[in-house]
Amino acid sequence: MNRKTVDSLDAVRTEINRIDQQLVALLGERGHYVKQAAAFKKTTDDVRAPKRVEEVIARVKTLAETHAANPAVVEAVYRAMIDAFINAELEEHAALQSS
Repeated sequence: MNRKTVDSLDAVRTEINRIDQQLVALLGERGHYVKQAAAFKKTTDDVRAPKRVEEVIARVKTLAETHAANPAVVEAVYRAMIDAFINAELEEHAALQSS
């Protein structure tokens, strides 16, 4: 992790843009595996997997504390991200079931 103090708003934005580039690449990688997961799940309830969602949330909140991130922000971001990925996985699951 590269946390440095910068001296201008432009420098802050440059660093945020750098981080965003990494985040988007990681979201693409995560999506690749989420799409594959649909093939292993028999039902839409398996896709939604609320117990698994809560396990992930608990894990990332702990990670947030380890990395000096705000746990509430991490939880909110992850809940939104997981919801979006579940919707994408439901579409993939439906496509697999109809083929």
